[in-house]
Amino acid sequence: MDMTPMIDVVFLMIIFFMIVSDLSQQDLAELTLPVAETASEDKTEEGRMIVNILGAEMKGQIEIKRKNWGSLDGSDAVSVLRNYLFVEAQSGEREEGTGASERPLLIRCDKATEFKHVQKVMRICGEDGIRIYKIQLAAAQNEQP
Repeated sequence: MDMTPMIDVVFLMIIFFMIVSDLSQQDLAELTLPVAETASEDKTEEGRMIVNILGAEMKGQIEIKRKNWGSLDGSDAVSVLRNYLFVEAQSGEREEGTGASERPLLIRCDKATEFKHVQKVMRICGEDGIRIYKIQLAAAQNEQP
């Protein structure tokens, strides 16, 4: 029996799964997350938006889908973030009555990031037209012996 076609199919499947697994991590920036006492395991939700806030020497720069948009202290990055959240929130389901978006937002920030940057993102989530109320904050689990 000739095994060549089966080997070809197996290699194609391996390549496919390698590409798909890499694309699912595209939105996650390389960050040192703050440690939380009661952090729970992250369950990836379908359609979740992700905003990364870089800390330390990057001083509150936002990164969305591996693209750096500048510091949240500047108006350009804030308007880019506002437009991104507006478009993404409009593309999902809306809650009846309140008009709030059903899509969750994951805010990931470096442990050296000042809270004022996270607060700015949360304020934008509450603006008219955006109204995102499902906000998740990324944290590392506390390693207890």
